[in-house]
Amino acid sequence: MYYTIRHTTRFRYSKPISESIMEVRVQPRSESNQHCLDFQLHTSPRAYIMTYRGEFGNRVHHFDIPNSHSQLTITAEALVDVTAPPPLPAALGEQAWDELDALTANDDYWDTLMPSHFASPSELLYELALELDVRRRADPLTVVCDLNSAIYQAFDYAPKTTRVDSPIDEALRLRKGVCQDFAHIMITLVRHLRIPCRYVSGYLLQQGRSQERSTSDAMHAWVEAYLPTLGWIGFDPTNNTLADERHVRVATGRDYADVTPTRGVLRGNAESELAVTIRFAPSQVALTEEIALAPTWITTVYEEEERDQIQQQIMPQQQ
Repeated sequence: MYYTIRHTTRFRYSKPISESIMEVRVQPRSESNQHCLDFQLHTSPRAYIMTYRGEFGNRVHHFDIPNSHSQLTITAEALVDVTAPPPLPAALGEQAWDELDALTANDDYWDTLMPSHFASPSELLYELALELDVRRRADPLTVVCDLNSAIYQAFDYAPKTTRVDSPIDEALRLRKGVCQDFAHIMITLVRHLRIPCRYVSGYLLQQGRSQERSTSDAMHAWVEAYLPTLGWIGFDPTNNTLADERHVRVATGRDYADVTPTRGVLRGNAESELAVTIRFAPSQVALTEEIALAPTWITTVYEEEERDQIQQQIMPQQQ
């Protein structure tokens, strides 16, 4: 399946700022069953854009706008080819746990086994683990599939109940959240079983299936667990499904902190508004067709003492 993607990020400032330095992580990855055939990134005001392969293999674009400006628009356009992943077996063999322990005995998977910024255990997390009977049993594939379904059943999908920087305890206490929360909770539980697990940021094609709970106006998030003989396998706890040809991977990391779509520093003293519009469709659908909902502006007010240099991670929550 070929997909066209247009991802537009707009910053507006209440008064001109003197400089913006920005990192952008929105280029789809090329690996396994997915290939990014074309990608272009544009900014307004125009900037010289550099690109490099960042941590965890993500493509990072970097630019600096050193002149006065009152708004910034970043537009990314991509053409991606995604094929269906091979079918999974019903279960793994009885030696799968031993095979997994042998694979993770060295430091190759250290980053995806240890707690991270948004995926750290807590008392509420341990209580959920007991409630869902999260323990080593059967085989790793069966356990992770069961956990994927259990999180879907245990939590309500409710946009705007948590924030982009919310710890997992907030969603655990409310028993609701968005895909970002579900992914962080599942990652923490899977790592508790000594199974490597990582966060995936990307896009999901909506097809009106009854169980789908994510929205089309934001990036999506799911997880990948490393399983013996299978490698990295994607699980989407928000929608109780495996990652398939409808999922387009953009970036992977330990958690959301590693895959933020935009991250930067601005110099100035102003209020900031942010809006994101995403258009994502099969390639036979014109890219100009509106797929996302109308953009919602998010306002951030900076304190006076922050006016010289502000580290910002103001981006919409992945839903």
